[in-house]
Amino acid sequence: EVQLVESGGGLVQPGGSLRLSCAASGFSFRLYNMSWVRRAPGKGLEWVSSINASGGRTTYADSAKGRFTISRDNAKNTLYLQMNSLKPEDTAVYYCAKYFGAAAMSSERGQGTQVTVSS
Repeated sequence: EVQLVESGGGLVQPGGSLRLSCAASGFSFRLYNMSWVRRAPGKGLEWVSSINASGGRTTYADSAKGRFTISRDNAKNTLYLQMNSLKPEDTAVYYCAKYFGAAAMSSERGQGTQVTVSS
């Protein structure tokens, strides 16, 4: 059974940073491309970033470029998202998902972790 468990969210002031983690189990994590997606209050699911299986290729939504960094540790079956210079519009539930890019939008996800950016 695929399990994706996100953590690391919380309340942070604008300009602050958070590091999200996603612990994966039930599948061969090292063989899969992975992504982060998010859902802001009252909005649809939005793709944030993807990383290929080896970690050698990453891509970001324009809203995340220059501020977020996706990474992975295949030895620990864990996906990360380092988020810096956070803005109120980054407030959302963040999910990790299998697959790269648009394919991640319809993939199975974990329960998510809430990120709230507010002063």
